[in-house]
Amino acid sequence: MDMNAAFAARGYAATRPATAPDPSVAAAGRLAGDFAATLGQAEAAGTSALTGGTDTHTLVQKMAETRFAVETAVAVRDKVVEAYQEILRMPV
Repeated sequence: MDMNAAFAARGYAATRPATAPDPSVAAAGRLAGDFAATLGQAEAAGTSALTGGTDTHTLVQKMAETRFAVETAVAVRDKVVEAYQEILRMPV
């Protein structure tokens, strides 16, 4: 085996984990799905409460869960924007 081929193979093996799927991306997708499900449940509870299908307590509970989900999403978005702005301020 050629020395250059051995170095290339070793270099490829070292960088292979960097090209593997990132589990945090899958977690972010799950979180987005959970967020959408929470919003959907609150909307369904609101519709059901208007038609008399559910009680007010359930509606208030779903609305509180939705408020918490939105506040969490806004906080995460703010942190992402803050990190992006920090990157932009870095000297090149």
